Amino acid sequence: MKLLDNGICSIDSILASGFRDGKYGVSVIYHKDSTAVGVYTQNKVYAAPIDVTRKHLENGKISAIIVNSGNANCYTKEEGLKNAERMAKLTGEVLGIPSDDVAVASTGVIGRQMPMDVIEPVAMESLNSLGNSRENATDAAKAIMTTDTVPKECAVESELVDGTKFKIAGICKGSGMIAPNMGTMLGFITTDLEVPQDELQQLLRDSVKRSFNMVVVDGDQSTNDTVILMSTNEVKGNVDDNFKEALDYVCISLAKQIAKDGEGAKHFIEVTCHNAKCEDDAITIARSIVSSSLVKTAVFGADPNWGRIITAMGYSGVDFDPECVSISIESDDLKADIVVDGCVMTYDNPEILKKAEMIMQHKEIIITVSLNDGDCYATAYGCDLTYDYVEINAEYTT
Repeated sequence: MKLLDNGICSIDSILASGFRDGKYGVSVIYHKDSTAVGVYTQNKVYAAPIDVTRKHLENGKISAIIVNSGNANCYTKEEGLKNAERMAKLTGEVLGIPSDDVAVASTGVIGRQMPMDVIEPVAMESLNSLGNSRENATDAAKAIMTTDTVPKECAVESELVDGTKFKIAGICKGSGMIAPNMGTMLGFITTDLEVPQDELQQLLRDSVKRSFNMVVVDGDQSTNDTVILMSTNEVKGNVDDNFKEALDYVCISLAKQIAKDGEGAKHFIEVTCHNAKCEDDAITIARSIVSSSLVKTAVFGADPNWGRIITAMGYSGVDFDPECVSISIESDDLKADIVVDGCVMTYDNPEILKKAEMIMQHKEIIITVSLNDGDCYATAYGCDLTYDYVEINAEYTT
């Protein structure tokens, strides 16, 4: 597998653009007659663009995605739905495609109508600047940002078992309101490998389960979560494990970038649960730990508080024997085994505690727990909870 440098434009036939005016941005991704599938938030309150995109993806085909930042277009009733449809229609008019060949997504403040007098001119600037350059890819990744501090993108080239080369490229945005029950706030992934719609849908669901669904920044599930995977169908070949591995790599890379850019975050947290009875148990344990406010604040305070880790495991709902659990923390070349087979190691060995305290000073912290009850595992991603997070969200709409 080879990393590519051109972001979403690493596939030559993909055109992209992005333009921003103050807090409002619009990005466009375009390839005519692509096979496309999506996954969406399971929040009962969801944004108007999700209604439009679900409808437009029913036949498994789209040609363009248009995304705006600055306004979520959620809880906006009929006017919000009309504005989402207007974004699709505008895109179709400029690109010469039917409006139902356009997927729509939004991110930003909830409960406010879209200021179309501001957003439409921004959309026109973006629609009229489509291209396949490094600059186009950067503009597309930046225009969808809200409280994000950095654009998020990943692209790879790999080979099927038979030697056929293919590419996968994606961008996403997300920094706060991240506790997905499908995917991140917004993610858009492209591939040039021809994949039937039903198979593409299952591939996306499976990859999201291992990536975006394993990210927790603050425990709040967004109303706008959307991940779209589109294929240009230019490369002929049969999906194999190499394609699945490459898709997972791109999705996990994007998911980790979200965690590292969590609102106000100072530390990245990676939690792996090993030796569980089943994958669902491992997923639940890993997510419970990375979601814990007390674990997050302990990481912020550089406190190797293993008690908060075992507590988060205990209330996860998973059935396990606490007397068999092992817990370690590590970063770079340092590792401290804090609990081994239910025995706390820091009581009688101050060197282990000292090493653990040193590890907690690092930027990236890896927490590993073992249930010693099976051979399944899962990894979750998150960040610490800081004063800055409270400040950012206390002032979000003001």
